[in-house]
Amino acid sequence: RREMAGRGPGRQREQLNGLPARAGGGASPYQRLGQRMQDITGDRGVLKEVIRAGAGEMVPQDASVLVKFSGYLEYMDKPFDTNWYRRNPRLMKLGEEITLQGMEIGLLTMKKGELARFLFTPSYAYGALGCPPLIPPNATVLFEMELLDFLDSAESDRFFVLTTEQQDTFPLQKMLKVANTEREFGNYLFRQKRFMDARERYKRASLILCRRPSSGDEQCQIDAAKLLVFLNLSFTYLKLERPGRALTYGKKALEIDKRNAKALFRCGQACLSLTEYEKARDFLVRAQKEQPFNHDINNELKKLASCYRDYMDKEKEMCCRMFAPLSFSPMEPEIKMKGTVP
Repeated sequence: RREMAGRGPGRQREQLNGLPARAGGGASPYQRLGQRMQDITGDRGVLKEVIRAGAGEMVPQDASVLVKFSGYLEYMDKPFDTNWYRRNPRLMKLGEEITLQGMEIGLLTMKKGELARFLFTPSYAYGALGCPPLIPPNATVLFEMELLDFLDSAESDRFFVLTTEQQDTFPLQKMLKVANTEREFGNYLFRQKRFMDARERYKRASLILCRRPSSGDEQCQIDAAKLLVFLNLSFTYLKLERPGRALTYGKKALEIDKRNAKALFRCGQACLSLTEYEKARDFLVRAQKEQPFNHDINNELKKLASCYRDYMDKEKEMCCRMFAPLSFSPMEPEIKMKGTVP
């Protein structure tokens, strides 16, 4: 991990991992490291050292996690497994896509933003057989993990196995949590530029929220959740180059909050893509009124002005061609009108 020196815990780990065992059967580097680590399983099978503390709640059971990790064998500087250099690590579900027992146990002790180092004994890692050719038998392994984010999908998992009738009786707060989880999944997919997949997550959230009849304070909570989903759908359809659908969801957002600057902006963008310049100007001017110093809104108005000038220039050129005076070639025969003098 020499190339990662100065990044996270790499420099400390190099010093620890490069130490040879003492002559005469002295403690190995991992054994010495383990002496200052916290025992989180009670049998010293999984040991933990926090490098940088996180914040908020710990990862719940059945969550989906966004984590960077590197796994090391003793006396080796380069990891046998890592996703540290991936620009966009993928979301992984505990118990399904993360199957290493020690890794799952370790993640359940972490908070968002935390960076930690773990030692896993063979029974919590690759067992007595190892995983040839990379992992030898009975290997203790070290993992460095940074928890970027997590989504508590347990409530969603329970919700989607219910019948439609059972879903309709689901408590409001739990239903809102399910819809928010679906939206967060959509946000993750959107950041990965997987716009079709993001759209499906947003639409699932929309269907949950739109079929729930309510009134009063409940409706206010539902409308607040719907507003976020409609804005996400509008932006996603713009990315999918479907401005008509983007405009539809932008207008749905405006039905909830007619002065929402982001909804007005999305509608303006959609109308500009549809070359409906007057409507685009109306939406964007209203958005600018709500947020006069918004850089994106002001730039979109400049873009609209440029597009409109180009459009008018083309219209003018076409009209000039259509109504240009007819000219006759000198080679054309003269047509004599009846009754004229030859």
